[in-house]
Amino acid sequence: MSQFSILIVDDEPDNFDVIETLLSEQDYQLHYAASGQEAIASLDIFDPALILLDVMMPGIDGIEICRQIKAMPKWQAVPIIMVTALNRKSDLANCLTAGADDFISKPVNAIEMRARVHSMLRIKQQYDNIQNSYHIQENIIYVLESTLNELRGNLASSLSHELNTPLNGILATIGLLKDDIEDMDIAEIREMLGWADLSARRLEKLTKKFLIYLELELSASRQHKIESARTLFSASAIEAELKYQAQSVNRSNDMLFTLEEAELALSERYLSTILHELIDNALKFSSPETTIKVSSQVVGEMLHLSVHDSGQGMTEEQIAKIGAFMQFERKSYEQQGTGIGLKIVQKIVELAGGEFSITSIYKKETTVHLTLPIVRN
Repeated sequence: MSQFSILIVDDEPDNFDVIETLLSEQDYQLHYAASGQEAIASLDIFDPALILLDVMMPGIDGIEICRQIKAMPKWQAVPIIMVTALNRKSDLANCLTAGADDFISKPVNAIEMRARVHSMLRIKQQYDNIQNSYHIQENIIYVLESTLNELRGNLASSLSHELNTPLNGILATIGLLKDDIEDMDIAEIREMLGWADLSARRLEKLTKKFLIYLELELSASRQHKIESARTLFSASAIEAELKYQAQSVNRSNDMLFTLEEAELALSERYLSTILHELIDNALKFSSPETTIKVSSQVVGEMLHLSVHDSGQGMTEEQIAKIGAFMQFERKSYEQQGTGIGLKIVQKIVELAGGEFSITSIYKKETTVHLTLPIVRN
């Protein structure tokens, strides 16, 4: 919270002026109510993080107002500091019994006022942080429950395999180095460290995918659109990036581009994720020396993007079952992965306000089509 809102309730405007002066050096937004009834009526308007409440007021006194505010679920967590000229223990006990969190005696001391206000606001902020964490946990639980059937798929076999393979590679390499490093030359050590590095990068890649997937599921569950930005869909930059990706499997010459540029209403991070996942799938499920075509065209207010490969293809049933941890014919095609890539692309596109579809001829070709909103200058 950048600026705390404090509601000061006192029937004497001069007392508000005093408190305003005492707190003038702090970055607080101060509001005034001349009576308890006015204070209650203005809670939704001022949304206070703290209430300074005078005890001795005509009509309904501060203790009763405190009791009424604390009886409202929405405002129970807002700290109330009673400002009072009363000093009998029984009076102070009545304040606490009514739900007050603290009290300050009149005449108000500047140092004490600032210290108590700061303390109560810190407690309120800690409470808000705990509540936010609780709601985040609630959302995560909801997402996990609502997507449980989707996650089941190949979770037991695919996920455990994809996690254990790089972990075992790292652990095995470390074990060999620990046991035999004294008898190895520098070339052998470098080679083994290279194995561990590849395994670690594979594990890092998998972890990032799951974090993106969970991030998108949370956005969907809250019915929020994903982060918005202005990103140039640059033909030269995209060609260079995707050819570099294809080069890792010696297939940069298989890439064919027909790209129209546009400025997208999408973050660079999500655009890069879409392109990487689509090309990763096309490379996995098509043979070397077959063409992968990447094309884009602006139609109205949308950029139409497609990635076509002449590879494994998919049946209509398989297309309908695209989801997290779903891979098809894994025994025939020993590709790495969890089957989460296309689901991530679909989620990003839909949350960005676009459309996602797949057309395919089994054993022959697959084309992924999507649209993304553009930004007009």
